[in-house]
Amino acid sequence: MARIGVLSISDGRDHVHARNAEFIQSKQDRLVRTLEAAGHEVVTGADLVATNAVAGSAARGIAAADVDLTIFYYAVWSFPHFTMLAADATRSPLVLVASTDPTEPGLVGMLAAGGALDQIGREHTRLWGAPDDAELAEQVGAHARAAAAVASLRGSTFGRFGGRPMGMNTAVANTDQWMRQFGVDVEEIDQYELVLRAEKADPGEAAKAREWIEAHAAGVHYDGKKLTPELLERQIRSYQAIRDIIAERNLDFSGIKAQPELTEHFATMDVTEAFLNDPYDWNGPKDVHITATEADMDGALTMQLMHKISGTPVLFADVRHYHGDRDIWDLCNSGQHATWYAARSDDPAENLAKVNFYPEVFFFPAGGASVQHIAAPGDMTLGRLTREAGEYRLQLMLGEFESYDDATNEELIRQSTPEWPHAFTRLDVPGEVFLSKFGANHIHAIPGDRRAELRAAAKLMGVRLDEWSRG
Repeated sequence: MARIGVLSISDGRDHVHARNAEFIQSKQDRLVRTLEAAGHEVVTGADLVATNAVAGSAARGIAAADVDLTIFYYAVWSFPHFTMLAADATRSPLVLVASTDPTEPGLVGMLAAGGALDQIGREHTRLWGAPDDAELAEQVGAHARAAAAVASLRGSTFGRFGGRPMGMNTAVANTDQWMRQFGVDVEEIDQYELVLRAEKADPGEAAKAREWIEAHAAGVHYDGKKLTPELLERQIRSYQAIRDIIAERNLDFSGIKAQPELTEHFATMDVTEAFLNDPYDWNGPKDVHITATEADMDGALTMQLMHKISGTPVLFADVRHYHGDRDIWDLCNSGQHATWYAARSDDPAENLAKVNFYPEVFFFPAGGASVQHIAAPGDMTLGRLTREAGEYRLQLMLGEFESYDDATNEELIRQSTPEWPHAFTRLDVPGEVFLSKFGANHIHAIPGDRRAELRAAAKLMGVRLDEWSRG
C-alpha cells in the first residue's frame, strides 16, 4: 500500500507533557495499529515531540525512512511551533490528524498548527476522528496512495515510440514541463527500432503465443488477407521487441504512435498494446506496463497515475459516440483495450473467453488483429489530464460500464466499428457538459470510486481539479 510516517506533537511544558505522554502514546499506538491493519507500513517518530530539538530530529528520522506521507498527530493541545520545526524537516506530503476525544483539546492543537502552516504557505491536509475509526483510516489511505503514486512518477521515464500521430496536438506534451512539474523524463525512440527488432524476434516464442491466443480466445477470425497467422505473429513479435526495449532502456511507461507508418506498412499495434497493458501474457503473470496508443503523452501520464493508485490495468479509449436516446457513451478505440477489461478476472482464460481477434478495418492497410470485446459492467472512475492555455487540469467523473443482452450489444456495436472493443458507459455528467468541456478525444478509466485518491494527487501535482457530476 504505502509507507506512512507518524509523529505525535505534544505540549512544551514539562509537567503537562509528563501528564499527557501516556495518553498521547496510547492514541498513537491505536492509530498505528489501524493503519497497519489496512495494509500500510508505518514508521513512527523516535519520541513524542515536546521540545524544539525533538521536533527536528524526530521529523528528520521519519524523512530518512523515505515515507510516502507524514502524519502529524494531535491528541492534546500542542505547541504550534513544534509543528513548524517538524514540517521544515519533512519533505513528504503532510497530513495533520486530530483526535476527537473530548477529554483533551486535540482539535485545538491541530487548528493552531494548521493555521501556522497556512501563514507560511505550507501545503497540508487536515483530518480528524478516533484513532481506530475506519473512515479516518480510509481517508488517510487515500492520501497515502495518492502520495505514493505521485512520488513514483518522479524519476520515471516515458518511452515515446514515434512522434505526433496524425496532427493530434493533444497527444503531445512539453517535455520540459513534464520534468519540471512531474519529474518525468521522455525517451524518444524511432519506430524503425521496433520494426528491426520485431523482425529478429524469436519465431518459436511468437508461434507459442499465437497458439495460446487461439486456444483461449473466443475466436481468432483469420480471413487470409488482413489477418493471417503470419500477421498475428508479427504483432506478437512487436510485443517481444517492445518488451526488450523497455528492459534495456529502463522505461516505466510508454506510448506507440503506430499511425500512419506502422498501420500502413507493417502491422497494427493493437495486440502489442493490449498485452503490454495486461497483467499477464502467454508466459503467465507479469507486471502491467502502461502503454498509450497514438503515443498519447498526457493519456499515458493519466494512465500511469491511475495505475499506481489502483494497481489495475487502465482503460484507454476514444470518446466514439453518444447514444442520446439511452444516455450511453460508446468508448471505443482501435482494438487497444487491455483484455483484462473483458471480465476483469485474475484468470486470463476467463477474460480471453470473451475476446475476439478480428481482421483490422480499412483504416489500417497493413492489417493485423484487433482485440475486440465488450467491457465488463461495473462502477468506474473516469478522467484525464488535459491542458488549458498550457496549464494542467484533471478532468474527473464517475461512471458505470454497462452490458446488455446479445441483441442490444450487437445493435450498438454495429453503429460504430464492430471489430473494435467497446465500453458502454453511463457518465455521471450531462452529455452537453462533457462535450462542451472535455479537453481531448481520449479518456481513461479504472474500476471503483477512486476520486479521493485522484483529488489528492491533483493537489500534490499542482494540477487544477475539474470534477463533474449531475449534481
